[in-house]
Amino acid sequence: MMGAPAIVVHSLGHAVAALQAAAEAGKPVLLLSAVNAGLSAGAGWWREAVAAARDSVPSATVDALLDCGDDAGAAQAALREGVEAIVFCGPDEVRERLADIARQHGNRVYRERPQAALDLADDFFAPPDALRRRVLAVLQNGNAENRAK
Repeated sequence: MMGAPAIVVHSLGHAVAALQAAAEAGKPVLLLSAVNAGLSAGAGWWREAVAAARDSVPSATVDALLDCGDDAGAAQAALREGVEAIVFCGPDEVRERLADIARQHGNRVYRERPQAALDLADDFFAPPDALRRRVLAVLQNGNAENRAK
């Protein structure tokens, strides 16, 4: 589902709002972490935030992708924590080893971040309904006011 619109989320509230909008629009969505979130927020936080958002909106069709940058340790930790998909932009030989480990557990490793349809960084403290409406507008219109950098 990597073709689904990627929404960069920075909190559980962001993730829930994105899934509410996806369910309302009847469209799939990709929850995308902030750049290098595998190093800063960590794999356990990401896994649990995604799980909690899915539990809150079980009717949403969603995939999730954690950005581990070029840090092999963060990537290994994410796979060990059961994160379903990661971005690892480090050396090809390391990525191939990580991808092999991931495949054994039904997980995936990507070389590049997808283009974000929307990054909610500027809306960190926005009310939940405002977040939902912002994501819904992107999902319905197929474009975004705010592209990820």
